[in-house]
Amino acid sequence: MVRRDPGATDAKLGPRHSRYGPARTKSKPRLPPGKVSDVTRIVLVRHGESNVTVDRVIGGPRTCSGLSPLGRLQAERLRDRWSAAPEFQVDALVASQYPRAAETAAIIAPALANLPVISDPGFGEHDPGPECDGLSFDEFVRRYPDRRAWWDAADPFDTTFPGGETVAAFQFRVGSAMRRITEMYAAQTVVIACHGGVIDAVVRLALKAPGMGQFQIHTRNTSITELLLLKPNLWRLDRYNDTAHLAGLPSATREG
Repeated sequence: MVRRDPGATDAKLGPRHSRYGPARTKSKPRLPPGKVSDVTRIVLVRHGESNVTVDRVIGGPRTCSGLSPLGRLQAERLRDRWSAAPEFQVDALVASQYPRAAETAAIIAPALANLPVISDPGFGEHDPGPECDGLSFDEFVRRYPDRRAWWDAADPFDTTFPGGETVAAFQFRVGSAMRRITEMYAAQTVVIACHGGVIDAVVRLALKAPGMGQFQIHTRNTSITELLLLKPNLWRLDRYNDTAHLAGLPSATREG
């Protein structure tokens, strides 16, 4: 079951007044600085394939309709993988407010000690805005035939979708959410069910890479991306796009 925050804002949340409540207290003594127990582990899981992807619809937070049958199977594969071979002890399970991310988190939760799913809109996908949310791809192209050129521009303050979130605003939101999580769960492990765009933003921020352009990141459904915060502002990317659990499954409902 998803536990939703009743209305806390992202800014200036202290450890006693947070959407997450108090972080878990470690029962074992802390090791000296630099030891593994002082490392904060963030595990990003992209949601399973969504209905909006299959239907070729722009699925923002207003119109997302959850996982496709293949998407549920992908999430079940990840759950079974972690149930059979646990990789870490998880202290918190977070998901964006999108149904496709929340469903993914709920499916994998049994492999993570049935932790409650904490809903955090800070990890939502790049918001297309109310004007474009729910449009089919074909309808979007008909309404905005020149928009492709804007997508290829490298201006982080431009909008990808008319009336939607700028790249700069999206990355600031995601970066703020990451900072909040790492402060609340310092030296602990957090699994976050989120989105391809979110993982792109986090990897770029963690590696201090350009916010746009230079390279492309294509994150597969229910893939595992693991980052370690070794000390303030020093991240290590331990793995990216791990999809070993998807062996034998089609990559998409609609191939090609």
